[in-house]
Amino acid sequence: MRDVQLLRRAYERFAALIHELIKFGLVGAIAFVIDFGGTNLLRFGVGMGPLSSKVVATIVAATFAYAGNRFWTYRHREQSGLAREYVLFFLLNGIGLLPPLLTIGFVSYSLGLHDAVSYNIAQFIGVGLGTLFRFWSYKKWVFLAVPELAPTEEPAEGAVEKVGALPHSDVRPHSDVKAQPDPLTTS
Repeated sequence: MRDVQLLRRAYERFAALIHELIKFGLVGAIAFVIDFGGTNLLRFGVGMGPLSSKVVATIVAATFAYAGNRFWTYRHREQSGLAREYVLFFLLNGIGLLPPLLTIGFVSYSLGLHDAVSYNIAQFIGVGLGTLFRFWSYKKWVFLAVPELAPTEEPAEGAVEKVGALPHSDVRPHSDVKAQPDPLTTS
């Protein structure tokens, strides 16, 4: 019986991770179009520099990605304050911007390649590396898991009402159902 429960928990964790990855991927795909398209428009349409066009387009895409991830992908996770999340999100996006800037800078300034194909290959490689960092860092520092109750710990009086009041919560006020821990952060 214990093996069945272990397998079930493993399946639930995997299914939740896949679900979250799909949402993160959809938000990311739209942000990618905004970022890539905006960078190319600014670089080759407006004539901005290779790095400044990337920074401006990334700021616009990151603003969209924050809203999509906060209010859709990670809506079930604890909200630690929009100001805190927003600052952390953009700080981590700044770090995630380093790989594309390094690859674009290397191709543009070290190799002297200024054509659109070379620029976009460098941008694509850099965005891929930055995306891996962002997925990990958002879950770790920005969109936090809901705190887990110990198995013998009962919620404090009024705690169910607070959880039930959260938007999109599956726990209803005055319900006999306890809040389930986030399967992605449970050990």
